[in-house]
Amino acid sequence: MPASIYMNGKYLALNPTWHVEHSPWKAHQVLTMLAKHNIQPRSIAEIGCGAGEILHQLSLKLRETSFCGFDISDEAIALARTRGTERVQFFHLDFCNSNGTFDLLLLMDVIEHVEDCFGLLRGVRERAEYKIMHIPLELAVLHIMRNSPMKNRKSVGHIHYFAKQTALALLLDTGYQVLDWVYTPAYQLGPREIAHRTINVLRALTRKIAPDFSQMMLGGCSLLVLAR
Repeated sequence: MPASIYMNGKYLALNPTWHVEHSPWKAHQVLTMLAKHNIQPRSIAEIGCGAGEILHQLSLKLRETSFCGFDISDEAIALARTRGTERVQFFHLDFCNSNGTFDLLLLMDVIEHVEDCFGLLRGVRERAEYKIMHIPLELAVLHIMRNSPMKNRKSVGHIHYFAKQTALALLLDTGYQVLDWVYTPAYQLGPREIAHRTINVLRALTRKIAPDFSQMMLGGCSLLVLAR
């Protein structure tokens, strides 16, 4: 899946909201992780900020923090700049070609889109003391049976597919120190049809008893990682 889909209108046509409806939920996951570790960043940058709503939501809670969003898509940045403020700025720029360091770097559902995800992670590692990454976990039995990875390849441009173990191994292989990780119930953001609601009830129940087994079999969660 070439990166051109984010710049030639194809991604926007397939995803006209650029997923802003999920952004408050994702921002909440970030805030929960920061509070858990008593991290109070004064500057935050987001790689692949999309329409910018995650940073906007964070800015409503972190009143003393400045925010910079970076995206290679001019279409995404056009949407993001409608959310810009004095503390929240957006740049049509590859973060790797930018300058500056930050207290916190966000990669929220980005790694799975990037062809050279190893190079990206190595290249940005020293740009912030802390990094928070949100990574979809698509290598689950139910997802594979339903051909979900290929559906997501076509609809949202995923070209890498992870389980918890392979996601954490990628970070270790690229020099990160993993400080914490949690499963996030991303299935709550999905369709509301009866079949999906039934599966989600099973996911919720089994996660309480055996979270790793539940994720391996039923999927539905993403991985939120705090790293240095």
